[in-house]
Amino acid sequence: MKKYRVFDHTADLGIEVFGKTQADLFSRAALALFDLLVEGVDAQTTASTEARKLVIDGADSADLFVNFLREILYLFNGEGFLLTECRIAQIAEKRLRADIRGRRYDARKDRVKTEIKAVTYHQAAVVQTARGWQGRVVFDV
Repeated sequence: MKKYRVFDHTADLGIEVFGKTQADLFSRAALALFDLLVEGVDAQTTASTEARKLVIDGADSADLFVNFLREILYLFNGEGFLLTECRIAQIAEKRLRADIRGRRYDARKDRVKTEIKAVTYHQAAVVQTARGWQGRVVFDV
């Protein structure tokens, strides 16, 4: 199953993410965000030195999706945290718990690929399909 694809959006960047389960979808979306943000950072090539637990709430599944990705983006922009692993421990329509791992951004080693300023509600969606789950979100770049 394809993990995600980028779609064109005027002056912004959109992605569609695919997962077998809703938890898989959210995890893949977080990893896709970091794939777009920073070059060469993943669990296979990057040693994780920090672990965190997140609890995120939303009014519905699309709001939860946006809020989750906003928190993940804040961790990078606000704290310099590079996410390398994401496991959704529990997910319901309005709340999720995630266990994430990563390390600090190091300007000597890491290179930002795309500056993403915000996660928007524009076209945000989470739907169950015949093949699993699909999410859609647009980033302000």
